[in-house]
Amino acid sequence: MGYGADIGWWFRQIPALSREYRVVAFDNRGVGRSDKPDIPYTMEMMAGDVAGLLDAIGIEAAHIYGVSMGGYIAQHFALCYPERVTSIILGCTSCGGSHHVKSPPEIRDLLHNYERIEQLTPEEHAMETLEVIVSPEFIKNNQDIVDQFIRKVTEYVTPLHGLIRQEEAIRSHNTYARLPEIKVPTMVICGDADRMISIKNSMLLASRIPNAEFIMMDGVGHGFFIEAVDEANKAILDFLKRHPYSG
Repeated sequence: MGYGADIGWWFRQIPALSREYRVVAFDNRGVGRSDKPDIPYTMEMMAGDVAGLLDAIGIEAAHIYGVSMGGYIAQHFALCYPERVTSIILGCTSCGGSHHVKSPPEIRDLLHNYERIEQLTPEEHAMETLEVIVSPEFIKNNQDIVDQFIRKVTEYVTPLHGLIRQEEAIRSHNTYARLPEIKVPTMVICGDADRMISIKNSMLLASRIPNAEFIMMDGVGHGFFIEAVDEANKAILDFLKRHPYSG
């Protein structure tokens, strides 16, 4: 999952994908039920966490699906452990570095103004984030899903140092030069109304990774995996079926 987020955010993917695949969802270091060491994090370190998890549960290779910061980790995992990747799905994400198209200042303030975040309740912070990643119409017309989202993502509150350490890792993320080394089947997926990570970042990823498939969904933003769940899950399942594990 992405920056500051735990597996509660996958509440609209896990039921659909697990009907056809073994799904292993996990909390990145710094959030949820994973350890939250107050030490510098890097994307290579977080990719190593994924490798360690696969070792612990006896999985040799897997389809890797990451959104936002999770997409950063997925790129590093594919570059560091290519033999363990069957395919990768990169959702609403970026290659980072100087080629990254930045989000507007007000979005960066929402994400990284920690003094302001400290003043919010977990529920207020979750709602504030949801209002940026999905449309007002979706919130208005889906109160049950909004309520479920708030419950899921506030069950385990991310400590401030977890946010800060993950942000440090994000700042150092830069895969631009190495993207052509990714040879496994790749799908890049995003919404065309993404205010948090510009779709130009997804377009750049798709252009740099050999034979990458690019799917852009109309009228949805960074939370495409919540708002356009049926369309997104269908696209993902179609992709996975065309690229089965062959080990």
